[in-house]
Amino acid sequence: MPVIRGRRYDTGEPVAIEWQGNRITAVEAVTPCGLVSDWPYLAPGLFDLQINGHHGIWFARPDLTADLALQALEPHFKFGVTRLFPTLITASQDTLKAGFTAIREACEQQEWADQLVAGCHLEGPHISSEDGPRGAHPRQHCRPADWNEFLELQAASGNRIRLVTLAPEVPGAVEFIRQAVAAGVRIAIGHTAANSEQIAAAVEAGATLSTHLGNGAHGQIRRHPNYIWDQLGDARLVPSLITDGHHLPPAFIRSVIRAKGAGRVIITCDAAGLAGCPPGTYRIESGEVEVLPDGPIVVAGQRQILAGSGQLTDHCVAHAVQVAGLSLGEAFDMAGRIPCRLLGIPEARLRRGSRADLVAFRWTGPGAPFQWLTTISAGQIRFGEIANADYTSHGRD
Repeated sequence: MPVIRGRRYDTGEPVAIEWQGNRITAVEAVTPCGLVSDWPYLAPGLFDLQINGHHGIWFARPDLTADLALQALEPHFKFGVTRLFPTLITASQDTLKAGFTAIREACEQQEWADQLVAGCHLEGPHISSEDGPRGAHPRQHCRPADWNEFLELQAASGNRIRLVTLAPEVPGAVEFIRQAVAAGVRIAIGHTAANSEQIAAAVEAGATLSTHLGNGAHGQIRRHPNYIWDQLGDARLVPSLITDGHHLPPAFIRSVIRAKGAGRVIITCDAAGLAGCPPGTYRIESGEVEVLPDGPIVVAGQRQILAGSGQLTDHCVAHAVQVAGLSLGEAFDMAGRIPCRLLGIPEARLRRGSRADLVAFRWTGPGAPFQWLTTISAGQIRFGEIANADYTSHGRD
């Protein structure tokens, strides 16, 4: 059986992990023959519930094909991601249907893609049409909640849509939430201008998450009450945060984590389809978008309205450690175990019987990026290679 050795991401303990097929068969405590500090870290692979595409390919585009979807999915392995939700933002019904169909076909064609895609995220089109809360979503496609439209998209995806972001104030939202929850689909509040009563009604109907809290909002809101406080103060809602260094200031990140607790916050990158592209202006279905030289992706011609992130999940995890004082274990779990648990997806863990989603990396501490060495998805090496050091065995799990 294959084996990989390194320091646990959560305790620093040196271990050897064996697996067979797609399952971990043993986690053995070991003693390095040399310095333990020379060993890389081992962690479960990252999971991001909001990835809009990569390197010029958006999942929400009318001409998406299975081949294009695969091109946008595969690069995430080299950044430590072993599971993700392809995310389709507000668009016409035909565009959304084409995107979900292409993702389904990609998963049917390639086993690695089916293992990587843990589900899909529909972000909109049932969101606020107001400037600010709408973000970069195209106004002309913002529309009331429609369960029959959703069923058409769910069929196109092969029942892969597991998360829907909507605004509680759009017509039909509360009944849509009830139907979605009954069907096993999670609901997140986002891109909203809702009042306190509308948010409370959405939570009572079954909404359990807040999509990128603090973003997709007005530039100025009343001091209180407002829709950020309403979501932050409701213990039933778990927020995701875009911790890329551009979307949120450190104080906001720290405040949300301290209010909710590290075990009740999700890290996402919300990577745009232009993530990985060089600086410049690009035309997409919703209009012109600009990749700025210093990293942000914005609606062209200004710097305030962001159009997704140019950073990937690993950068967001590293930034959260730096600005929020998180431990490595806490930050990894916020982009792995915690969203899996909340979405009803089996968690990848460093223990026997868990799915063999493993990453090996080097990291010198807060403020430093991760240097990825190996990514193993469902027992298959998808990036890098295994280079094990000598050790002495002294126990098995």
